[in-house]
Amino acid sequence: MQTWNVLNTGINSSAWNMALDEALLYGFKEHNLPILRIYGWEKALSFGRFSELAKILDMDKIEHNSISCVRRTTGGGVLVHGNDISYSLIMPRRLLEGRSVKETYHYLSGFLIRFYEKLSLKAEFASDLNLDIQSSDICLAANEPYDIVINGKKMGGNAQRYIKHTLLQHGSIPISFDKKYFEPLFLKDSGLGRACSLQELEVTLAYKDLVSLLMEAFCETFNTTLIPKGLELSQEQYAQELLKHKYTHKRWNIYGK
Repeated sequence: MQTWNVLNTGINSSAWNMALDEALLYGFKEHNLPILRIYGWEKALSFGRFSELAKILDMDKIEHNSISCVRRTTGGGVLVHGNDISYSLIMPRRLLEGRSVKETYHYLSGFLIRFYEKLSLKAEFASDLNLDIQSSDICLAANEPYDIVINGKKMGGNAQRYIKHTLLQHGSIPISFDKKYFEPLFLKDSGLGRACSLQELEVTLAYKDLVSLLMEAFCETFNTTLIPKGLELSQEQYAQELLKHKYTHKRWNIYGK
């Protein structure tokens, strides 16, 4: 049986969430226990590190309405947040030896399939359904092989970042979408009309109960024991530095520099 640390860091700003993910990734040492982080977001947009925002979003509206935006350290397209549960996995790459990137997504996302099963929902990978695979710079408008689909609709999104010895995978489980808030910000199809949320699937459990179920699914899927842990001082200080010098600045969030 494996042992992981679990960090439940609560609902925070987009900038802090991504600063902390990067701090956990780059501060991870090979001998450390793998980390499952669970967290929520204040209302925001996040987007992949290579996204060209001017082609996707109405930047004038975003600036005028002071919409919170953050560029992730991972790839992928634009994703909406505000009533969702996010997770991050930070782990040594040696635990995934022999698996391709696609196989790694399938393996690590298995606990999400189990989580949906516990909610009496039939979740499957897009590749197993022989769906048309299509990329997009908008997360919910894409269909990647490792995307999770329920009732023919995409459920959230997941993205990865590899560094020398460590892997970060993070993703989002939408509880509901505020379509009136987010739809006008997109210059093209947001994908929200073809995406799924727990609310639309008539799941009414409270946030804390969903989090408990997610951790339960994780333990069952990977035969793992989770040890609750708070942030170490070094992790918090690293995240604060990234927050101050990177994730609260337009040069990174808007221009990716």
